Amino acid sequence: MPNPHDCASHQMTSICVNGEMENRIDLLDRGFQYGDGVFTTLRLQEGIPLFLDQHLERLTRDCVHLAIPPAESMLLRSDIKSVMGDESRGVIKLQVTRGSGGRGYRAPEIVSPTRVVALHPLPSFLDQYPTEGIEVRYCQTRLGINPSLAGIKHMNRLEQILARSEWSDSRIAEGLMLDHEGYLVEGTMSNLFLVKDGQLRTPLLDRCGVTGVMRSLIIGAADALKIPLRECRLTSKDLDTSDEAFMTNSVMGLWPISRIQEKVFPVGPVTCELREWLMKSITNQIKVN
Repeated sequence: MPNPHDCASHQMTSICVNGEMENRIDLLDRGFQYGDGVFTTLRLQEGIPLFLDQHLERLTRDCVHLAIPPAESMLLRSDIKSVMGDESRGVIKLQVTRGSGGRGYRAPEIVSPTRVVALHPLPSFLDQYPTEGIEVRYCQTRLGINPSLAGIKHMNRLEQILARSEWSDSRIAEGLMLDHEGYLVEGTMSNLFLVKDGQLRTPLLDRCGVTGVMRSLIIGAADALKIPLRECRLTSKDLDTSDEAFMTNSVMGLWPISRIQEKVFPVGPVTCELREWLMKSITNQIKVN
């Protein structure tokens, strides 16, 4: 099975900083110094940045939450075109930092945000897992509880970095993270959904975790498809007793979970229905554009 971090090697990373095609920022930039910024990551497929409107909305919302002046949508769209060039596939990452400032945590009185848009190679394994399902594990690293940052995709990702460093087994595609009270929150790079008796459940992210764009899309799809859904506190026991389970993010889409420890999951009817909805949504988006 391929290593989940292996990427296609034929494509080089292309980077745009504040509208200029370059790969450097000011060393005093607060994003570099303190992780003082936000980001979002999306998939480029057949020349279309998928669900771009939703990603730009989330990026703006997170900036506003942290009192960072949001980057203009028009500028970000222009930067995306610049990094895309002739490429039709890849991973697009958008970052907005508070910009450069002096030493110390206090933000400068005048803020000039830095925006960075990059196109990375698309991992070559992505088309395998949606059908076969993935094996996951529990991470020992726990997520701290901090409601003031809950939901935001900020640039401080040390908890996820530590969690991802816990395994090197290529059979494991993702690790599940709990908070310090033992509740399931998310994967290191994805959101978690469980299915029990036809009801869809996903962890409540009011204390920690990232409210992913794909998570929000799946929640909206469940409503449209009349699939009952609850956002609630979940434990490992809830996962063990679930009928189906899957992970989501905007690059990989929807991955069924096939195994965690000794528990084996089928790719069940709710997972299949939501996966079909997602595939149709992507197809329609590509046709429209």
